[in-house]
Amino acid sequence: MNDSATPPAVSVIMPVLNEERHLREAVRHILEQDYAGDLEVVIALGPSADRTDAIAAELVRESADGRRRVQTVPNPTGRTPAGLNAAIDASSHPVVVRVDGHGMLSPGYISTAVRLLAETGAQNVGGIMHAEGETSWEQAVAAAMTARIGVGNAAFHTGGEAGPADTVYLGVFRREALERQGGYNEEFIRAQDWELNFRIRSAGGAVWFSPELKVSYRPRPNLRALAKQYKDYGRWRRVVARYHKGSINPRYLAPPAALAGIAAGVLVTPLTPLGLAVPLAYAVGIAAGSVPAGRGLPVRARLQIPVALATMHMSWGWGFLTSPRALAQKVIASRRPAVTAG
Repeated sequence: MNDSATPPAVSVIMPVLNEERHLREAVRHILEQDYAGDLEVVIALGPSADRTDAIAAELVRESADGRRRVQTVPNPTGRTPAGLNAAIDASSHPVVVRVDGHGMLSPGYISTAVRLLAETGAQNVGGIMHAEGETSWEQAVAAAMTARIGVGNAAFHTGGEAGPADTVYLGVFRREALERQGGYNEEFIRAQDWELNFRIRSAGGAVWFSPELKVSYRPRPNLRALAKQYKDYGRWRRVVARYHKGSINPRYLAPPAALAGIAAGVLVTPLTPLGLAVPLAYAVGIAAGSVPAGRGLPVRARLQIPVALATMHMSWGWGFLTSPRALAQKVIASRRPAVTAG
């Protein structure tokens, strides 16, 4: 993708909201990348209620005299896709790397991704969402998020061989691919990555997964936040399914099917004890699946894995089953125009 010996310049875009806990570390992992080309970081600031804006301002000042600059752009809505588009518009380089405010790039992430773009001809490359927890609860969630019983066979969660993929975690894009697709669809509060990658593939472009690429991810810090996250995932994945016919697969139907089966079993239990069969089978299944998922973790974390799994499954299923049909109609009516180069 670059005929000269100089690696292409890279823009790193980062939408943030209430990220005071992780923002400085996330930006440090970007600025310290082992990459020979030019690099800029554009942080899209949502309306945070913590010190995120102050920390971002410090990062801008600290980078002012360096070769790798940090800049910020406003994102008044606080919505991730709007922040991503604002950062894309404010950036200028031919390769665009998406990073979240709680994502930590591995040291050779950018150089590896640029190499893979050139080798594969893909429009977007990405790798593994390597969940890592700090507290016992976060460790439990991280274990659940990297286990097949938790997320199915998604390679960007559990790993796998390099090759074409439906979607990848975050992503490293050719700018022309983003411009051709008009950036992220701003109506997709969640699942905007999946939706954009579907459009890229539908237009004939390739999306490439590689286990060489790894981003450390900090899970949600409590049960309530995890439940909301996965309810939103399920809700917006249903919107993608309505918007892009044929994009659903059995993995996405498992959580709503499990929730429906458990609910039906509970309802018929007063009539027959056999109604408990499905809820009990589910409970036994996640308890058994938690054992290998929790290997090497402290006892307190291992004991919380079944709770994390059930929260993820049931919240995703509830979001999928209750997703309003009007959301899909709204999305169809509001496509973002093409992005222009910064």
